[in-house]
Amino acid sequence: MTVPTSAEALRGHAYAALAGARARTALLTDCVDDADLTAQHSPLMSPLVWDLAHISNQEEQWLLRAVGGRPALRPEIDSLYDAFAHPRATRPSLPLLPPAEARAYAAEVRGRVLDVLDSARLEGRPLVDAAFAFGMIAQHEQQHDETMLITHQLRRGPAVLAAPDPPPPVEDPALLPAEVRIPGGAFLMGTSHEDEPWALDNERPAHVRFVPEFFIDTFPVTNGAYRNFVDAGGYRDPRWWDPRGWAYIREHGTEAPLFWRREGGQWLRRRFGVVEPVPDDEPVLHVSWYEADAYARWAGRRLPTEAEWEKAARHDPVTGRSLRHPWGDADPTPDHANLGQRHLRPAPVGSCPAGRSPLGVRQLMGDVWEWTSSDFLPYPGFVAFPYREYSEVFFGPAHKVLRGGSFAAAPVACRGTFRNWDLPVRRQIFSGFRTARDGEPAHGGGA
Repeated sequence: MTVPTSAEALRGHAYAALAGARARTALLTDCVDDADLTAQHSPLMSPLVWDLAHISNQEEQWLLRAVGGRPALRPEIDSLYDAFAHPRATRPSLPLLPPAEARAYAAEVRGRVLDVLDSARLEGRPLVDAAFAFGMIAQHEQQHDETMLITHQLRRGPAVLAAPDPPPPVEDPALLPAEVRIPGGAFLMGTSHEDEPWALDNERPAHVRFVPEFFIDTFPVTNGAYRNFVDAGGYRDPRWWDPRGWAYIREHGTEAPLFWRREGGQWLRRRFGVVEPVPDDEPVLHVSWYEADAYARWAGRRLPTEAEWEKAARHDPVTGRSLRHPWGDADPTPDHANLGQRHLRPAPVGSCPAGRSPLGVRQLMGDVWEWTSSDFLPYPGFVAFPYREYSEVFFGPAHKVLRGGSFAAAPVACRGTFRNWDLPVRRQIFSGFRTARDGEPAHGGGA
């Protein structure tokens, strides 16, 4: 989201970002009873009540204590809500705040934070320049809102969430090229505090990256295309699989994307408590990196690198600029991308043509996080800020990068430079992918 420059506008912008995140948190936690809030619906995820108090504990630590210099409200709970101290599977055994107390704590912290926001000087040190800390906390809460939506998807029982379906697609994908050529050359990858004041540390610094010519899918891979891989025996043929992925799917008996099941010759899926036919025209969802990689190999293609994905999304060949978003520098609207949990599903391919990149790649933001082939690594000149545990401790070959943002991601936490990452086995996340292939090799001059 565009961050204003005047102090008054900055305060209003930060207030709106915090309020928007809190409204989504309330919706996700008020729609279930206390038993659901305290239950662990999957060992992969925290109880919802843990997320609720963790959000507020981070807000207290960074905005009340670090920015406002206020005394700690509940220092005794800091360790309970330290994400690095307690794996998700063990959090239900902790003496967590019960729902009513967690809500009261959240309300008290937020009230005091707004007092800090009213009086804080939003310049003079990196943590507060351009209201960075307030933006960081708003993004943190929205990221947990996506995490909590994942918990809702894993939750068993009747549906408790509802949202309208996306509108019908505007474009017919069959009338567009299946892939787009991305010319070779250098482009500016990443961003800076000056250009994107609320960008997080792993998005910085901006740096020049050379990318050879390549081709990338116009749209994310759809359920219909992925079903062809499933029906062709893709999950039974080790030729397509990374050896670690093959071992994993054999161990777990994986035969299709998570939440799919075959019944009466038809593929069905469970989505937020509702069982429905798998829609062919939506981007495929809930696939691991190993599944995405296997499909790409089966299709005679590959996953794009992170640099390729960003160039396809941001590079304007006319001006040579790297845009903030695929469509330009303006903040996203519903015409640009399916974001913000407005619709609790990906939009069909052919939606949001206003969001296409200058080179013609569609639906790069929103709908599904897109796996890339790249490990999560720092950019040249990376500096951890304001704490190592946000990015630095995850760098290395264990985590793969995802780009673009899903339908569950909020605009404040989604931009052309935003980097997500996860383990290659993860399937519960709102992940999909598109494929790529190499372009023509460069030829030297000569008579």
